[in-house]
Amino acid sequence: MRDDRGRTSPRLPLALCHAGRRWDDVGVCVCYNDFILDYHALYASAPSLFRDERQAKLRTKQLEVHYFEHLSIDPRDMSDIGKLAPELCEVAFPQVLEPLKQQIGDEGKTIKTLFRLQDSNLIESVLMLYPDRATLCISSQVGCAIGCPFCATGKLGFKRNLSSREIIEQVFFAARSLTSPAKFGPNTSDVHTLYEPRRLTNIVFMGEGEPTQNLDNIFEALEQICAPSINHTDDSTTTVRTQTARPNFGIPARNVTISTSGIIPGINRLAEAKFPLRLAISLHAPTDELRSKLVPINKKYDLDTVLDAAFQYYQTKKRRVSIEYALMLNVNDSEKHANTLAKILNRRGSNWVHVNLIPLNNVEGSPWTASTDSATSTFLETLRSRGIQTTLRESRGQDIDGACGQLAALSDS
Repeated sequence: MRDDRGRTSPRLPLALCHAGRRWDDVGVCVCYNDFILDYHALYASAPSLFRDERQAKLRTKQLEVHYFEHLSIDPRDMSDIGKLAPELCEVAFPQVLEPLKQQIGDEGKTIKTLFRLQDSNLIESVLMLYPDRATLCISSQVGCAIGCPFCATGKLGFKRNLSSREIIEQVFFAARSLTSPAKFGPNTSDVHTLYEPRRLTNIVFMGEGEPTQNLDNIFEALEQICAPSINHTDDSTTTVRTQTARPNFGIPARNVTISTSGIIPGINRLAEAKFPLRLAISLHAPTDELRSKLVPINKKYDLDTVLDAAFQYYQTKKRRVSIEYALMLNVNDSEKHANTLAKILNRRGSNWVHVNLIPLNNVEGSPWTASTDSATSTFLETLRSRGIQTTLRESRGQDIDGACGQLAALSDS
């Protein structure tokens, strides 16, 4: 029987993976952190399917074209591979993520997908459609260790990091859904009825987890998400495809944002990385006393240390840093708070940050609520009057618990 991905394989046993390799201590096949479609691994996993390594390399390239360019893992689409396509797909494309449920919000502009992982853990991603772009908010961990009290994910606690393949597959599912929603998963017959097919253009690591605590796997995933970029000395970039580049989805690294609560070693690693990513800092408060209540990691990495690291990132990458600030009624939304925030940002220079004000989204059990429209407007105009580029983020996915801070990966959500 074929599953919703056009394949015939049953669920994998808990002892061995598709290649007969052992699973790690969290129940995930150790080879799932490998790059997608490494022909050496493919040949080692199923040598009987190939005459020799040379043919394995050829078949791997064909599979890469189907996966990254045609966004297909259905052997019925692979006439160039022939009768071995079903068996090759069984080996090359194990079902790392299983879509369980989709919720559609904002009149079809936002789609939240609940996935089950092979160890039965759950994660969510959110696809947001705009007139000029399609942005995917993806998860980097199961749960989160930071424990921000206004965030639903923080209430789950931390379970484990996602593998690079689990990260890549979130991108694959979303990219495929934009062009072929019928192949995406259950309950998708009415998805995208208001939209023409389009390409995925932006990735934000703002789903479940603290991305800087899983950078090894994120960097590995980005090798096959992003088109290689060089010569990024200013806000323009020259994109060059080389013979040594890994196959990828062609999303510019400059269109990828990684958000952090302020893990200094992680920010420093991002500054040293080859990818010209956008850095976002979840700040949410202009003083250490308040931020330590809202973002507990501030007790280890205080406000000045975080902003110094962010400014160093700006100087190294020549990329403006985003400051994420969730406005909470009578907590962090006064004009005094805005002036203090402007002061600590301007102290380090001008035009190096962009403040993204976020209306607080409702989270069950949280004692805080969103600021009033009046307080929000005053806060925004105060920052702008002090020379800080500031915008109010459009809230997406509130009606399906898919907005910022609301992801909790509950099977009955």
